[in-house]
Amino acid sequence: MSLIVLTSASGSPGVTTTALGLALGWPRPAVLVEADPTGGSAIAAGYLRGEVVPPEAMIDLALAQQRSSVLEALPQVCQTLPGTTTTWVPSTRSHEQARTLLALWEPLVGALRSLEATGQDVIVDAGRLGLFGHPEPLVNQADLALLVIRTDMVSLSGARSWAETLRERFSRAGGQAALGVLLVGEGRPFHSREVARVLQLPVITTVAWDPRAAEVLSLGAHPPKAGLRHRAAGRGGWEDSPLLRSYRGARSAITGRIRVNEEHLATAGAGRQT
Repeated sequence: MSLIVLTSASGSPGVTTTALGLALGWPRPAVLVEADPTGGSAIAAGYLRGEVVPPEAMIDLALAQQRSSVLEALPQVCQTLPGTTTTWVPSTRSHEQARTLLALWEPLVGALRSLEATGQDVIVDAGRLGLFGHPEPLVNQADLALLVIRTDMVSLSGARSWAETLRERFSRAGGQAALGVLLVGEGRPFHSREVARVLQLPVITTVAWDPRAAEVLSLGAHPPKAGLRHRAAGRGGWEDSPLLRSYRGARSAITGRIRVNEEHLATAGAGRQT
């Protein structure tokens, strides 16, 4: 089981859209957790076009943490995203519920880790860093925590101080290899090498800047159809969009990075035993 957490430093770089896009085509069964404390499920309002009223999943988990066990309650609050095989744990409905979640995040890590028994990976939308109620334990204990940013100067400026904070935090815990960057729109105008140099973090992967395709996930727009030229070349519309192609590459890069980190940990552990 892998725990992958996406978060941002400023603006709206596309954390929710990216988390959803990755989860929908994940190579293993996936659980998508909306842990953004700002309230209001962006997936329910956007991708699902407001046609599904999500349950109070996070509040139910928080109450379970107080009364019994998050582990026992987790399967009961998981939903299947309509039309998919992806499991979904919706966000809270209001930012005023963020205080209720503060005591939940730590036990939720353990409950999500238990999904190893069912062969599921977990992808978390953690929203923006620094907000009251932000799920720091999920970020800190992730197998891979990804700082999602766009590649313009404003985004880099906003991410720089948070990148330093995260580097120090993960370094103290001895897990700096579990921290990296996911770029949205490489080359607009900066590239991976430039971003990595400024933030002093590795760029794990990139996703394409493809607003029209992204609206399918963020707003529930109808998937774009292939034009005549693309159909003649045997290429589809939505399925062959730059965004979806980049998600396929991103999934491979993320799972590859986690696998390398696990191998390094196993090697280090074997070395300490000899």
